[in-house]
Amino acid sequence: MLHFTLRQLQVFEKVADHLNYSRAAEELYLSQPAVSMQIKQLEGHIGLPLFEQMGKKIFLTEAGRELFHYARSIAHQLAEMEAVFDKMKGLGQGKLTLSVVNTANYFTPQLLAKFCRRHPNINVILQVANRDAVLKQLADNSTDLAIMGQPPDDADLSAESFLDNPLVVIAAPDHPLAKLKRVKFAQLATETFLSREPGSGTRSAMERVFAQHNIQPHISMEMETNEAIKQAVQAGMGLGILSLHSIELELETKRLAMLNVEHFPLLRHWFVAHRSNKRLSSAALAFKEFLLTEAKKIITAR
Repeated sequence: MLHFTLRQLQVFEKVADHLNYSRAAEELYLSQPAVSMQIKQLEGHIGLPLFEQMGKKIFLTEAGRELFHYARSIAHQLAEMEAVFDKMKGLGQGKLTLSVVNTANYFTPQLLAKFCRRHPNINVILQVANRDAVLKQLADNSTDLAIMGQPPDDADLSAESFLDNPLVVIAAPDHPLAKLKRVKFAQLATETFLSREPGSGTRSAMERVFAQHNIQPHISMEMETNEAIKQAVQAGMGLGILSLHSIELELETKRLAMLNVEHFPLLRHWFVAHRSNKRLSSAALAFKEFLLTEAKKIITAR
Protein backbone atom coordinates (compact mmCIF):
# COMPACT_ATOMS: atom_id res chain seq x y z
CA MET A 1 0.00 0.00 0.00
CA LEU A 2 1.23 3.50 -0.85
CA HIS A 3 1.59 5.90 2.09
CA PHE A 4 2.36 9.27 0.50
CA THR A 5 0.57 12.42 1.64
CA LEU A 6 -1.73 14.78 -0.26
CA ARG A 7 0.87 17.51 0.31
CA GLN A 8 3.53 15.42 -1.44
CA LEU A 9 1.11 14.84 -4.31
CA GLN A 10 0.37 18.58 -4.53
CA VAL A 11 4.10 19.39 -4.63
CA PHE A 12 4.66 16.74 -7.30
CA GLU A 13 1.82 18.12 -9.46
CA LYS A 14 3.32 21.62 -9.40
CA VAL A 15 6.83 20.39 -10.28
CA ALA A 16 5.42 18.16 -13.03
CA ASP A 17 3.33 21.03 -14.41
CA HIS A 18 6.27 23.47 -14.61
CA LEU A 19 9.12 20.93 -14.95
CA ASN A 20 10.98 23.36 -12.74
CA TYR A 21 11.64 23.06 -9.00
CA SER A 22 12.15 26.81 -8.49
CA ARG A 23 8.85 27.84 -10.11
CA ALA A 24 6.97 25.16 -8.18
CA ALA A 25 8.57 26.36 -4.93
CA GLU A 26 7.52 29.97 -5.64
CA GLU A 27 3.94 28.96 -6.36
CA LEU A 28 3.73 26.82 -3.22
CA TYR A 29 5.53 29.39 -1.01
CA LEU A 30 8.15 26.78 -0.12
CA SER A 31 11.92 26.72 -0.36
CA GLN A 32 13.46 24.74 -3.21
CA PRO A 33 15.13 22.27 -0.78
CA ALA A 34 11.72 21.64 0.83
CA VAL A 35 10.21 20.85 -2.59
CA SER A 36 13.12 18.55 -3.45
CA MET A 37 12.70 16.72 -0.13
CA GLN A 38 8.97 16.17 -0.70
CA ILE A 39 9.68 14.72 -4.15
CA LYS A 40 12.40 12.47 -2.77
CA GLN A 41 10.06 11.17 -0.06
CA LEU A 42 7.32 10.57 -2.63
CA GLU A 43 9.73 8.62 -4.87
CA GLY A 44 10.67 6.57 -1.79
CA HIS A 45 7.03 5.67 -1.13
CA ILE A 46 6.37 4.75 -4.75
CA GLY A 47 9.69 2.98 -5.27
CA LEU A 48 10.32 4.50 -8.70
CA PRO A 49 12.01 7.70 -9.96
CA LEU A 50 9.50 10.34 -11.07
CA PHE A 51 11.88 12.77 -12.77
CA GLU A 52 15.07 12.48 -14.76
CA GLN A 53 17.55 15.27 -15.41
CA MET A 54 19.20 15.94 -18.76
CA GLY A 55 21.56 18.86 -18.64
CA LYS A 56 19.81 21.67 -16.79
CA LYS A 57 16.29 20.42 -17.61
CA ILE A 58 14.13 17.87 -15.84
CA PHE A 59 11.64 15.52 -17.50
CA LEU A 60 8.95 13.16 -16.25
CA THR A 61 9.80 9.47 -16.28
CA GLU A 62 7.20 6.91 -17.36
CA ALA A 63 6.18 6.52 -13.70
CA GLY A 64 6.07 10.30 -13.37
CA ARG A 65 3.72 10.64 -16.34
CA GLU A 66 1.40 8.03 -14.88
CA LEU A 67 1.39 9.71 -11.48
CA PHE A 68 0.79 13.13 -13.07
CA HIS A 69 -2.40 11.77 -14.65
CA TYR A 70 -3.70 10.52 -11.28
CA ALA A 71 -2.49 13.60 -9.38
CA ARG A 72 -4.46 15.85 -11.72
CA SER A 73 -7.58 13.72 -11.30
CA ILE A 74 -7.27 13.73 -7.49
CA ALA A 75 -6.69 17.51 -7.43
CA HIS A 76 -9.82 18.08 -9.53
CA GLN A 77 -11.91 15.87 -7.24
CA LEU A 78 -10.62 17.68 -4.15
CA ALA A 79 -11.43 21.06 -5.73
CA GLU A 80 -14.92 19.84 -6.57
CA MET A 81 -15.39 18.60 -3.00
CA GLU A 82 -14.23 21.98 -1.68
CA ALA A 83 -16.69 23.74 -3.99
CA VAL A 84 -19.56 21.60 -2.67
CA PHE A 85 -18.66 22.44 0.92
CA ASP A 86 -18.29 26.14 0.06
CA LYS A 87 -21.76 26.06 -1.43
CA MET A 88 -23.14 24.42 1.70
CA LYS A 89 -21.52 27.14 3.84
CA GLY A 90 -22.83 29.94 1.63
CA LEU A 91 -20.80 33.05 0.80
CA GLY A 92 -19.53 33.59 4.32
CA GLN A 93 -16.23 32.15 3.17
CA GLY A 94 -14.68 30.39 0.20
CA LYS A 95 -11.96 30.57 -2.42
CA LEU A 96 -11.95 31.93 -5.97
CA THR A 97 -9.14 31.27 -8.44
CA LEU A 98 -9.32 33.78 -11.28
CA SER A 99 -7.17 33.83 -14.42
CA VAL A 100 -6.94 37.07 -16.38
CA VAL A 101 -5.25 37.91 -19.67
CA ASN A 102 -2.67 40.70 -19.40
CA THR A 103 -4.80 43.47 -20.92
CA ALA A 104 -7.82 42.73 -18.71
CA ASN A 105 -5.65 43.29 -15.65
CA TYR A 106 -5.96 47.05 -16.24
CA PHE A 107 -9.55 46.95 -14.95
CA THR A 108 -9.90 43.63 -13.10
CA PRO A 109 -8.36 44.89 -9.79
CA GLN A 110 -11.02 47.60 -9.57
CA LEU A 111 -13.77 45.01 -10.01
CA LEU A 112 -12.16 42.64 -7.52
CA ALA A 113 -11.81 45.44 -4.96
CA LYS A 114 -15.55 46.10 -5.03
CA PHE A 115 -16.41 42.40 -4.98
CA CYS A 116 -14.06 41.70 -2.06
CA ARG A 117 -15.48 44.60 -0.04
CA ARG A 118 -18.86 42.88 -0.28
CA HIS A 119 -17.44 39.44 0.50
CA PRO A 120 -14.38 40.03 2.73
CA ASN A 121 -14.02 36.37 3.73
CA ILE A 122 -13.57 35.08 0.18
CA ASN A 123 -9.92 34.35 -0.61
CA VAL A 124 -9.13 35.37 -4.21
CA ILE A 125 -6.13 33.99 -6.10
CA LEU A 126 -5.42 36.13 -9.19
CA GLN A 127 -3.34 34.68 -12.05
CA VAL A 128 -2.30 37.07 -14.85
CA ALA A 129 -0.94 35.56 -18.07
CA ASN A 130 -1.17 35.75 -21.86
CA ARG A 131 -4.11 34.27 -23.75
CA ASP A 132 -2.49 30.90 -24.49
CA ALA A 133 -1.52 30.41 -20.84
CA VAL A 134 -5.03 31.30 -19.64
CA LEU A 135 -6.56 28.82 -22.11
CA LYS A 136 -4.18 26.16 -20.77
CA GLN A 137 -5.21 26.94 -17.19
CA LEU A 138 -8.85 26.50 -18.20
CA ALA A 139 -8.05 23.26 -20.03
CA ASP A 140 -6.10 21.97 -17.02
CA ASN A 141 -8.96 22.97 -14.70
CA SER A 142 -6.45 24.91 -12.59
CA THR A 143 -8.67 27.99 -12.45
CA ASP A 144 -12.33 28.59 -11.62
CA LEU A 145 -13.02 31.50 -13.98
CA ALA A 146 -11.12 33.41 -16.65
CA ILE A 147 -11.47 36.92 -18.00
CA MET A 148 -10.38 37.03 -21.63
CA GLY A 149 -11.37 37.86 -25.19
CA GLN A 150 -13.70 35.45 -26.99
CA PRO A 151 -12.43 31.87 -26.52
CA PRO A 152 -11.84 29.69 -29.59
CA ASP A 153 -14.94 27.86 -30.84
CA ASP A 154 -13.37 24.43 -30.39
CA ALA A 155 -12.66 24.97 -26.67
CA ASP A 156 -15.00 23.12 -24.29
CA LEU A 157 -15.89 26.33 -22.49
CA SER A 158 -18.92 28.27 -21.36
CA ALA A 159 -18.33 32.00 -22.02
CA GLU A 160 -20.49 35.12 -21.65
CA SER A 161 -19.58 38.69 -22.62
CA PHE A 162 -19.81 41.33 -19.91
CA LEU A 163 -17.90 44.38 -21.20
CA ASP A 164 -16.92 46.07 -24.47
CA ASN A 165 -13.23 46.04 -25.39
CA PRO A 166 -12.45 48.69 -28.05
CA LEU A 167 -9.05 48.40 -29.77
CA VAL A 168 -7.53 51.67 -31.00
CA VAL A 169 -4.44 52.81 -32.92
CA ILE A 170 -1.96 54.79 -30.82
CA ALA A 171 1.00 57.00 -31.70
CA ALA A 172 3.44 59.40 -30.11
CA PRO A 173 1.81 62.85 -29.77
CA ASP A 174 4.26 64.34 -32.30
CA HIS A 175 3.68 61.63 -34.93
CA PRO A 176 2.53 63.12 -38.31
CA LEU A 177 -0.70 61.06 -38.29
CA ALA A 178 -1.60 62.44 -34.85
CA LYS A 179 -2.12 65.84 -36.48
CA LEU A 180 -4.79 64.54 -38.88
CA LYS A 181 -8.48 64.71 -38.03
CA ARG A 182 -9.14 61.50 -39.96
CA VAL A 183 -6.71 58.78 -41.06
CA LYS A 184 -7.59 56.49 -43.97
CA PHE A 185 -6.90 52.82 -43.33
CA ALA A 186 -4.68 52.64 -46.43
CA GLN A 187 -2.31 55.14 -44.81
CA LEU A 188 -1.36 52.49 -42.24
CA ALA A 189 0.24 50.38 -45.00
CA THR A 190 3.43 52.46 -44.91
CA GLU A 191 3.65 52.67 -41.11
CA THR A 192 5.77 50.59 -38.73
CA PHE A 193 3.92 48.73 -35.96
CA LEU A 194 4.91 47.45 -32.54
CA SER A 195 2.80 44.42 -31.75
CA ARG A 196 1.95 41.87 -29.10
CA GLU A 197 3.23 38.33 -29.59
CA PRO A 198 1.47 35.85 -31.94
CA GLY A 199 -1.38 34.13 -30.11
CA SER A 200 -2.46 37.18 -28.13
CA GLY A 201 -6.04 38.35 -28.66
CA THR A 202 -4.92 41.86 -29.66
CA ARG A 203 -2.47 40.50 -32.26
CA SER A 204 -5.15 38.21 -33.74
CA ALA A 205 -7.63 41.09 -34.06
CA MET A 206 -4.95 43.27 -35.68
CA GLU A 207 -4.07 40.58 -38.22
CA ARG A 208 -7.74 40.04 -39.11
CA VAL A 209 -8.51 43.70 -39.84
CA PHE A 210 -5.37 44.14 -41.96
CA ALA A 211 -6.16 40.95 -43.89
CA GLN A 212 -9.68 42.26 -44.60
CA HIS A 213 -8.07 45.27 -46.32
CA ASN A 214 -5.43 43.17 -48.12
CA ILE A 215 -2.60 44.95 -46.31
CA GLN A 216 0.39 43.26 -44.72
CA PRO A 217 1.32 45.28 -41.60
CA HIS A 218 5.00 46.05 -41.16
CA ILE A 219 5.72 44.75 -37.64
CA SER A 220 9.18 45.87 -36.56
CA MET A 221 9.08 44.43 -33.05
CA GLU A 222 7.02 41.94 -31.01
CA MET A 223 6.55 42.52 -27.29
CA GLU A 224 4.91 40.42 -24.60
CA THR A 225 3.42 43.28 -22.56
CA ASN A 226 1.24 46.29 -23.28
CA GLU A 227 3.55 48.42 -21.13
CA ALA A 228 6.50 47.70 -23.40
CA ILE A 229 4.46 48.66 -26.47
CA LYS A 230 3.29 51.90 -24.86
CA GLN A 231 6.86 52.88 -23.95
CA ALA A 232 8.13 52.11 -27.46
CA VAL A 233 5.29 54.02 -29.15
CA GLN A 234 5.87 56.96 -26.84
CA ALA A 235 9.55 56.92 -27.86
CA GLY A 236 8.54 57.25 -31.51
CA MET A 237 9.46 53.73 -32.62
CA GLY A 238 6.16 53.13 -34.41
CA LEU A 239 2.40 52.76 -34.00
CA GLY A 240 0.57 50.32 -31.78
CA ILE A 241 -2.90 48.78 -31.52
CA LEU A 242 -4.07 48.30 -27.94
CA SER A 243 -7.21 48.11 -25.86
CA LEU A 244 -8.58 51.49 -24.86
CA HIS A 245 -8.72 50.15 -21.29
CA SER A 246 -4.92 49.90 -21.22
CA ILE A 247 -4.08 53.47 -22.28
CA GLU A 248 -6.50 55.69 -20.34
CA LEU A 249 -3.77 57.20 -18.13
CA GLU A 250 -1.43 57.89 -21.07
CA LEU A 251 -4.19 59.61 -23.04
CA GLU A 252 -5.14 61.72 -20.03
CA THR A 253 -1.53 62.84 -19.49
CA LYS A 254 -1.01 63.28 -23.28
CA ARG A 255 1.93 60.88 -23.38
CA LEU A 256 0.16 59.01 -26.18
CA ALA A 257 -2.29 60.04 -28.90
CA MET A 258 -5.22 57.96 -30.17
CA LEU A 259 -5.50 58.15 -33.97
CA ASN A 260 -8.89 58.59 -35.60
CA VAL A 261 -8.48 55.78 -38.15
CA GLU A 262 -11.38 54.62 -40.31
CA HIS A 263 -12.80 51.21 -39.26
CA PHE A 264 -11.49 51.84 -35.73
CA PRO A 265 -12.05 51.29 -32.91
CA LEU A 266 -12.28 47.54 -33.42
CA LEU A 267 -15.08 46.55 -31.08
CA ARG A 268 -14.33 43.34 -29.26
CA HIS A 269 -15.71 42.06 -25.97
CA TRP A 270 -14.48 40.77 -22.66
CA PHE A 271 -15.80 37.36 -21.63
CA VAL A 272 -16.01 35.46 -18.37
CA ALA A 273 -15.29 31.81 -19.12
CA HIS A 274 -15.09 28.46 -17.36
CA ARG A 275 -15.03 24.78 -18.25
CA SER A 276 -18.46 23.75 -19.60
CA ASN A 277 -18.87 20.89 -17.16
CA LYS A 278 -17.28 22.62 -14.16
CA ARG A 279 -19.28 22.79 -10.94
CA LEU A 280 -18.71 26.37 -9.82
CA SER A 281 -18.37 27.18 -6.14
CA SER A 282 -20.61 29.78 -4.50
CA ALA A 283 -17.74 32.27 -4.68
CA ALA A 284 -17.21 31.66 -8.42
CA LEU A 285 -20.93 31.87 -9.16
CA ALA A 286 -21.20 35.11 -7.18
CA PHE A 287 -18.26 36.70 -9.01
CA LYS A 288 -19.58 35.61 -12.41
CA GLU A 289 -22.97 37.16 -11.64
CA PHE A 290 -21.22 40.29 -10.36
CA LEU A 291 -19.36 40.66 -13.68
CA LEU A 292 -22.46 40.09 -15.80
CA THR A 293 -24.63 42.57 -13.91
CA GLU A 294 -22.30 45.27 -12.61
CA ALA A 295 -18.92 45.35 -14.41
CA LYS A 296 -20.05 47.61 -17.27
CA LYS A 297 -21.57 50.15 -14.88
CA ILE A 298 -18.45 50.22 -12.66
CA ILE A 299 -15.92 50.56 -15.51
CA THR A 300 -17.85 53.16 -17.51
CA ALA A 301 -18.29 55.26 -14.36
CA ARG A 302 -14.52 55.69 -13.93
